[in-house]
This record gives sequence, structure tokens and C-alpha cells, in this order.
Amino acid sequence: QVQLVESGGGLVQAGGSLRLSCVASGSIYSNRAMGWYRQAPGKQRELVAVIISGGSTNYADSVKGRFTISRDNANNTVYLQMNSLKPEDTAVYYCVATLNLGNAYWGQGTQVTVSS
Repeated sequence: QVQLVESGGGLVQAGGSLRLSCVASGSIYSNRAMGWYRQAPGKQRELVAVIISGGSTNYADSVKGRFTISRDNANNTVYLQMNSLKPEDTAVYYCVATLNLGNAYWGQGTQVTVSS
């Protein structure tokens, strides 16, 4: 059984910062990639950022230069540092991890609200 638990969401004013964390626990023997998606009300879930085990990263164009993804491989943890937040960043942020045989596991989501 694998579990992903996110933390760090909340309410922040535009221009502010938040740091999201996600810890994967359970029967993990291979951690290929970890990342973050988000879903705003009435919109489809979209990729925000992903980082693979070797350290390569990929970002959505809308967050490049403002968000930074990082990971702690030893502790199966991924972080998302979000700076210069905008109201349009408001969404539920979901952690995802590709583990073991390539299965994708999702967290329960954490709300990020950016006020104008």
C-alpha cells in the first residue's frame, strides 16, 4: 500500500509565496518521477511541474520562473516552491508519483487560494 500526503496549501495574497510538500510512504522500491498537478474550478486538471529521479524537471509555461520543484529521493518527498503567486494559480494542487512498476499514485489534494 502506497500513500501520498500533501501539506503546505493555504490562503495567500497575490505576490506571496507558498511551499507545498508531498511525502510518499509504504511499499516503495522504485521512485521514477514525482510531480504536481492542479485543478481549478470548472477546469481540467493540468500539469504544473514534474521531476524525475535523475533530477530533470519540466514546468508548465504558466509557472516557469515562478515555481521550483525539488525532491528528496532518500525520503520520497517532493516540494513545490511557489513564488510571485497570482490569483489564477488558485486551485487544488495534487501530488503524483510514478512508483515501483510504473503505477501512478495520487495524493488527496491541497487547496491553494491566492487573493487579489
